Amino acid sequence: MDRRTYTAELAGLRELRTEITAAEKTVAAAQKELDRLTAQRARRVAGLAGYEGAQAAPVAKASGLSVGDVVRIAPLLDPTPAAVRAAKTDDQAAAVPAPAPAPEPVDEPAAAAAPALTRPAPVLEQPAPTAPATEVPVEDQAVAEQPTPATPAVAAPVVPAVSVAPVAAAPRPVAEAGPRELPTLLEGPAGARFEAVTTGLVSKRPNFTQQARSTVFLDAAAEMLAVRDQVVRVDLGARTPGEILDAVLHAAPGTERIYITAGAPWHDGAERYSTLKDAVAAWLNTPSERWTTAVGAGRDKLAGHFVHQRQPVGRYAPAVAPDSATTEIRSIGEWFDADGADVAICRQAFTLLWQALRRHWDDVVLMGSPSQTGRDLWTRTIPTKGKWAGGYPVLSEELRGLLHATGGQGRTELILPPRVPEQLPALVEYDRTFAYAKHLWKSPVGTPRRITAAAFAAMTEQEQVKALMSCSHWNVRVTVPQGWDHVGLLPAPVTGDRAWIYPATPGTTFTTWAGGAEVHLALSNHLMPWKVEILGGLLFEDGKPLDEWGKRLKAAWADLTNLSKLHGDERQRTAAYLASRAVRSVLLFGLGGFAQRPRLVSGTTPLGEALPAGVEILGQDDTVVTWQRQAGFSRDPYAHPEWAAYVWSGARAALLDMKYRQGKEVIGYAGALHAKPGTVVYFGTDGIALTERQPWPYRGEPGDYLLKGHLTGPIEHPTSQEQYLKLRGLGRAELAAAEKGAEPQ
Repeated sequence: MDRRTYTAELAGLRELRTEITAAEKTVAAAQKELDRLTAQRARRVAGLAGYEGAQAAPVAKASGLSVGDVVRIAPLLDPTPAAVRAAKTDDQAAAVPAPAPAPEPVDEPAAAAAPALTRPAPVLEQPAPTAPATEVPVEDQAVAEQPTPATPAVAAPVVPAVSVAPVAAAPRPVAEAGPRELPTLLEGPAGARFEAVTTGLVSKRPNFTQQARSTVFLDAAAEMLAVRDQVVRVDLGARTPGEILDAVLHAAPGTERIYITAGAPWHDGAERYSTLKDAVAAWLNTPSERWTTAVGAGRDKLAGHFVHQRQPVGRYAPAVAPDSATTEIRSIGEWFDADGADVAICRQAFTLLWQALRRHWDDVVLMGSPSQTGRDLWTRTIPTKGKWAGGYPVLSEELRGLLHATGGQGRTELILPPRVPEQLPALVEYDRTFAYAKHLWKSPVGTPRRITAAAFAAMTEQEQVKALMSCSHWNVRVTVPQGWDHVGLLPAPVTGDRAWIYPATPGTTFTTWAGGAEVHLALSNHLMPWKVEILGGLLFEDGKPLDEWGKRLKAAWADLTNLSKLHGDERQRTAAYLASRAVRSVLLFGLGGFAQRPRLVSGTTPLGEALPAGVEILGQDDTVVTWQRQAGFSRDPYAHPEWAAYVWSGARAALLDMKYRQGKEVIGYAGALHAKPGTVVYFGTDGIALTERQPWPYRGEPGDYLLKGHLTGPIEHPTSQEQYLKLRGLGRAELAAAEKGAEPQ
């Protein structure tokens, strides 16, 4: 080798060194990304173990791991037969003395004595802002079943009710899912907090008028914008939040709220993410040079973005002035399903909605969500005279926690064979029209009076019936009677994603809480009385805090419903129908807002810094960790879970047994108990699906059962809610086609 070659080789070696250094950096970055993704995959695999039906094989296939790797990450998914695992455990522990058995609880219900949980309850999805730690506003929280109980308490003494048969000696446990222990009323001084209200906290009538926000409607798919009385085309570019804001504010300066009517830009690229929620969160936080997350200030302080799979809320402010006015991007789906309606019709629906409500509230303002709007309208019906002119008191935190843990919402249940046929002769859907509006005429008010088991047993039969039919909430032990062959009547608490089940197997015993209407129905239904033992309860004063609010909303709904049928212009009919659905949302979500779940505090922490105590990690990127944690109940002056629980209980009872009245006379009946045993397939909050049509009258009034779908059989019984919903859609389409074909030409 000569010097020239040597020098050339040195130069080449230096170039190779540079390339190797660059490659090493690339490999290091890739390894870092791989480690991050691997850790994220492990967290998600572990999280899937929270689902009762999770299995290692499909999780392994979805994650690209072996079954063994999945089991190492999430031991609960171990598919090894229990007997084999037990044998291995016995072999390994042969030399270890067995611990003494724990003493069996005395006088506990069957549900509480069932085997301990072997799988953690899943964490319910909640809104998670990306701004620094702050509280998620109540008006944007979804109404959902939350099985988290309040602090457990010692059970009340068990005293059989006078009018109730004794509990079976050898009860049959609820087997569909693991038990969930519900709180009970404490004894002694601590129990006084369950008969108290929060000092200095009342629901008062507002002394101000809400300010309207400049609102536009955007079809993100067609890039059409409805602003005031015109529709214009806009260029949304890549449909990121920043580009949407730029385009809309260029066409309509001063816009404060944008409703997306079609196109769902937050789902763009969703296939790149493991969950839809991750995709939405990533879209909401897409970097922009001109826009930043708005957090607000003062009384209107917000919690950044609201992450929801289908109805997210993005809140943005100019990057140069983050404390200035906020512009929201929201989904029209919060109010109604646009179902293909264009932006002009959607805007007209909001106009008709405002006009219909304006007839009953002079100061009505449509706020961002139906929940916010519903609560604001209710506050303007608080009486100015009479006993409650000073406002309705808010219950103690302990009592709100009890109602939160024990007052479930709607009944959702798919009834499986052999209780129904494997081959359904038909699938017939009935839906209760504007259902909750029928149950607002009476609600609990004031401080409740505690009724012990002994006190209830000492009542006369007439007094017991009166107590149950009053605004009340009862802790009961229930046994399904021998010979029962119909659907379940009372909810039983369980772990898992369902929170409540409805046992119907004869001999099953469980302990639960339920409203007076449900308990009375179990005791007095026309088929067979159930065995119900009163363990204790809360008896409220009967009041009408929601009656005026409900009457006005029902009147607005009726006006819009009639307009949707009678208007000569098809577009106006469509807009009126959508507006009537929006009134339903105002009532439905406004009522849910009274439930006031415990606060969910969310926030972000720079990567590498210590996280706050007790947080649940939602996700992380290269810079921050996003988390959330429960923070108890806020001092919300409009928190009335007793109202929501009472209405929900009445609606669940009406799914089973509802009377049609003409004045005081009962002229007909409807509900699951008035159908043949073995014909009820599904309960869905305010609707029922059966295998045959029913002779239930429909008058178009709130609460009436409307025939919504009919799918001709034979049909394979759906094995999941998703399968049922697909069949329901087919049934609605078949009925619509049949009705259209029956119309005179």
